[in-house]
Amino acid sequence: MLPVSKTAVILISLAALAALPGMTRAQETTRSKPPTATFEDREVLPIKSPRLAPITALDAREIESPAVYEVSAPEDAPNVIIILVDDLGFGGTSHFGGPVATPTIDRLAADGIFYNQFHSTALCSPTRQALKTGRNHHSAAMGKITELATSFPGYTGVLPDDVASIGKMLSYNGYSTSAFGKWHETAVWEISPSGPMTRWPNHQGFDEFYGFMGGETNQWTPTIYHNQNRVETPDDPNYHFLADMTTKAIEWIEFQQSLTPDKPFFVYFAPGAVHAPHHVPQSYIEKQKGRFDKGWDAIRNEIYQRQLKSGVIPKDTKLATKPDWIKDWKSLSDDEKKLFARQAEVFAAFVDMTDTEIGRLIDAVEDIGEIENTLIFYIAGDNGTSAEGVANGLYNEMTYFNAEPKGSDVEFMLQYYDRWGGPETYPHMAAGWAVAFDSPFAWTKQVASDYGGTRQGLAVHWPNGIKSKGELRTQWHHVIDVVPTILEAAGLPQPRIVDGIPQRPIEGVSMLYSFSDAKAADRHTIQYFEMFGNRALYNDGWMARTIHVPPWGRPTNSLADDEWELYHVAEDFSMATDVADRHPEKLAELQSRFLGEAKKYNVLPLDDRLIELANPQVAKRPDLMFGRTSLTLSEGMAGLLENDFINTKNTSYTIEAEIETVGTSANGVILAQGGRFGGYSLYVMDGVPMFTYNYLGIDKTKITGDTPLPDGKSTVKMDFAYDGGHGGGGTVTLSLDGRPVGSGKIAQTQPNVYSADETAGVGVDHETPVSDDYTLTTSKFTGKIHRVTVNTTPDN
Repeated sequence: MLPVSKTAVILISLAALAALPGMTRAQETTRSKPPTATFEDREVLPIKSPRLAPITALDAREIESPAVYEVSAPEDAPNVIIILVDDLGFGGTSHFGGPVATPTIDRLAADGIFYNQFHSTALCSPTRQALKTGRNHHSAAMGKITELATSFPGYTGVLPDDVASIGKMLSYNGYSTSAFGKWHETAVWEISPSGPMTRWPNHQGFDEFYGFMGGETNQWTPTIYHNQNRVETPDDPNYHFLADMTTKAIEWIEFQQSLTPDKPFFVYFAPGAVHAPHHVPQSYIEKQKGRFDKGWDAIRNEIYQRQLKSGVIPKDTKLATKPDWIKDWKSLSDDEKKLFARQAEVFAAFVDMTDTEIGRLIDAVEDIGEIENTLIFYIAGDNGTSAEGVANGLYNEMTYFNAEPKGSDVEFMLQYYDRWGGPETYPHMAAGWAVAFDSPFAWTKQVASDYGGTRQGLAVHWPNGIKSKGELRTQWHHVIDVVPTILEAAGLPQPRIVDGIPQRPIEGVSMLYSFSDAKAADRHTIQYFEMFGNRALYNDGWMARTIHVPPWGRPTNSLADDEWELYHVAEDFSMATDVADRHPEKLAELQSRFLGEAKKYNVLPLDDRLIELANPQVAKRPDLMFGRTSLTLSEGMAGLLENDFINTKNTSYTIEAEIETVGTSANGVILAQGGRFGGYSLYVMDGVPMFTYNYLGIDKTKITGDTPLPDGKSTVKMDFAYDGGHGGGGTVTLSLDGRPVGSGKIAQTQPNVYSADETAGVGVDHETPVSDDYTLTTSKFTGKIHRVTVNTTPDN
């Protein structure tokens, strides 16, 4: 076994460091680096404060000064960078046959090694939690995304104390640690100034965090945090978050290496790209013009042919039959073809930009002379390409979550053809493209029982530790294998106690054995998969699975009635041929083993509920506003995400504000929630109170008062009388100092969600503006807001 520094096993906070048994006072005070230990005899120190004999000398110069105890990383431990692209399937990069040039992953694979059997969990939060902990996603209580958490043990969305992340493992062992980009691992009811902050990045072992907390963000006007502090929304037409986060990551690495060059760094670099919204500068889009006019069937086959030619898939691999629900390209209308080709151009442009920005990061590491001893994992997707754009794609992704059909109407979307991917859209592409980018497999994101949902391209680069160049690795691995690989590469044992808590053993298998041996036998030989009832069991070259629910529909069977299929994936790389009829005993064996693994890793009970779990009361999870029918806010309270704000959907409600202004010179927002793609705003223009309800960016209703504000104090009130039903309309009445000054009818309201990553705030409208009457800059209220009270009537 590799010898390691005993510092490597002190995986508890420095405040809890205790003396080694039998250590004398002199030893306690002078030892800066404990003796070495092997993996077999590693020891975790007990939690208690060091008991040092009191010092009686009066003058410090009369005695020898003790050495300061310092935990340092093992000698020559590598820097580590994990790059995790979002929503990109196996065929998404050029190295794995994709139609978009991605020179960065090509370069890393050519100078390192790459894997063609590396797997995710099929969804965002679960993959991220599994990747950073080395445990299965249900073991880490992340059976679904955080927004759909329930009270069942494997699905709470709350990282258990006995499942430490790689951030803590490395931070407690002498690394500087950082995370940039998408987080999506903190329980949604904990993302507020009230916390608790224990599951925010800084408290999960990351010294530096710059990114967004939810599942997606507007790339032009994002909801960003620097550590635990909200970053003001940029008001710059040239701003793009992907470029910004890359610059911040580069600056942090350069700063860290300048100050502590002997200390290794760890960077978790997770762009929101290429998850919806597909936001990308026009210069990138122009490069892709016309390249997808031939359609998804032809593009899918071309990806497959390139994969065969390059050898990234076995030469006998079949192209799996696409799902029946995906139309043949030749059957589409001219308008459909025009729109869908544009959607693919924008998506491809986003892939291009993502790889380009990752290239900037790698170049920066090379420029400071650290590339040789930096272990880089470039994971091209946290799941398969997303089919959540359903049949036609979406002008605004929120239309899908609110069951609004107009958002996917081809004629309606064509009016945004020239602006697709720009700030005026919040777009997603048609599901046919997802199947194409997941070639040679059949299915997509969310389908954990098909490699199209779970198979990711992976390149690993580490010149000091990998002598092979450009070699393929065919060993079967999973995201839970990354953490044990890092620990072994750094010479660190797996943690047994962290922050005083005995740890659940790491469930992944180190990949290090395969770095130097392309023919080494697989060590990860069994793995369950489960997502929304889609479930499978891989074991020694066989895969048993059932497709319970497609990503574009609802379950058609009960869980008990699902039909299972069997694939000999050792010989059938793409899961193209079901052999269940030929091997019924094998299928029964794997079905039984799936249940065993499900019991072992907190997978049960299975839960196939989808959008209904967005309601905390249905999901039986904590809700910051549970039972609240009134919320009083003060000026400056802003940046409040939807899950942490009082729910005004499907109910009557009032907004009452006590303000102070200089009459007609007053302007700005009193209270706004949501933004350009859905929300409402109570505001003032030239002293006149107004209310705008923005229905998914499709229809905006404005009610204008007929009386300006008086000088001094006044009370502005908006009263919404709900008509009832799910997403029904209602009547707005504006009042000034108790007297009605305006009214109007809102035809329809959003029943499920306003906007994925937009916020609510007093005195300002962050991210994108709800109303066209103001901009981000002019949304700031010019008077004084003493208090704003929102009251709801949930029974209406």
